[in-house]
Amino acid sequence: MSDPMDKIDVKLMRAVRYHAFGEAEVLQVETIPIPQPKEGEVLIRILAAGVLPVDWKIRRGLFPMPVQFPYIPGTAFAGVVEAVGAGVSTWHIGDAVFGRSTKGTYAAYTTAPEDAIARKPASITYEEAATLSGGATTAWRAIVSEGQVKPNERVLIHGAAGGVGMFAVQFAKWIGAEVIGTAGPKNVSYVASLGADKVIDYSSERFEEIVQDVDFVLDTVSGDTLARTWSVLKQGGRLASIAGQPPLEKAKQHGITLIRPGIATKEDLKAIAELIEEGKLTIHIDQCFAMADARQAHEKSETGHGRGRIVLRMTD
Repeated sequence: MSDPMDKIDVKLMRAVRYHAFGEAEVLQVETIPIPQPKEGEVLIRILAAGVLPVDWKIRRGLFPMPVQFPYIPGTAFAGVVEAVGAGVSTWHIGDAVFGRSTKGTYAAYTTAPEDAIARKPASITYEEAATLSGGATTAWRAIVSEGQVKPNERVLIHGAAGGVGMFAVQFAKWIGAEVIGTAGPKNVSYVASLGADKVIDYSSERFEEIVQDVDFVLDTVSGDTLARTWSVLKQGGRLASIAGQPPLEKAKQHGITLIRPGIATKEDLKAIAELIEEGKLTIHIDQCFAMADARQAHEKSETGHGRGRIVLRMTD
C-alpha cells in the first residue's frame, strides 16, 4: 500500500477552506503550504478529523468568534506526529495521537501544542480516535470534571445518541448514576445499549411527564427542549448546556447551577484513553466522508439527527 505522502508535494498539502461565511458550497479543497511547528508545538499528519456541529455553525457565521479568512474548519483530529518544535520532549516522530488544534483540522497537516494531544489507544482506529476531541472530551468535562456527577444521582441527557451524548451516557453509568436519555425512535435501542437505564423517544413522549427530581441535565439540543427542562430539575440541581447559554436569571429562579464545559486538559485526554484501553467505552461513527466530500459531511451534520460522530478521512 502506497504512503499517502507520495501523492502530494512534501512542502504543500490539501486542505478544506472557505473565504466567506455561507452554506456548505463555500467549502473548497485547496492546496496550501504545510504549517511548521513553533516552540512547544508538534506537526501532525492528520489521518481523520471529527466533524462537530460547531464547525458548520462557525461556517454560517452563527458562532460568536472572530474568523480570519481563508479559514480551515475543524478542531478534532487523529494522526501521526510528523515533526516536533523546539522544546518538545514528550512526543516523537511517528507517535500515533489524537487531540485538539485551533489551526484547523480539515487538512492533511495541522500543528498543536504538545499538551493538547494524547497517545491514541491502540485498540481503536484513527477514525474512532477522531471522535474523541469535542465528543468524549466535552462529555467528560460536563459529566466528570465540572458536573461532578456522583453515584446514584439521576442524570438526564438530551440528544443521548449524538457525538457528545453517546459518551455522556457511558461516563455517567461508569460513575454509577441513574441515566435517562432522550433520543429519536431510530436510536432508542442504541442508547439503551450504551447503558442508559431509561430511554425516552422524544417523538412520541414528553420527558417532563415521565421524569422528575433530576440532579443533573446535559442539554445538547437547546430550544424547546431546554425550555421544558427546568421543571424536571431538583432545587439545587445542575444544568450543563453545550447547545446555547441558558438564561442566568431563569437558573437563579429555579435554584439551578449552570455549567459550561471548558476545554479538555491533557489529564482528561489520558483518562479517556485509559477507559478505552480498559474496554469501558464504546465509540460509534455515524458516517465517514473523504476530504473532498466535506460539503456533504456538513450537510449531514446540520440535520442534527445522527448516531455518533461524523468523520472526515484525510487519506484516499
